[in-house]
Amino acid sequence: MKIFFWRHNKTYHSHSMIDEPCVSSEFYLDAVAIVAAKDKEEALALLAAEKKGWRIEDLRALPCREMDIEQAQIVFGELRGTIQHL
Repeated sequence: MKIFFWRHNKTYHSHSMIDEPCVSSEFYLDAVAIVAAKDKEEALALLAAEKKGWRIEDLRALPCREMDIEQAQIVFGELRGTIQHL
């Protein structure tokens, strides 16, 4: 089994980036999809079956982080809106 991780951030999206993939039918600034599956096609099929607006062809165009879950590892870690302290 593997974990497939897609992230797409459109916070600073502009008209000059019109050809950039759009991974969801919904308006978004930051989209994250993390799926456990045997391969990438199964992961994409699971997202499609959810019927939540994931645009599968655009997800295929984005890089995907793929992790084998046979060993311990960090799956996701993120700090948002941090303030630098002195």
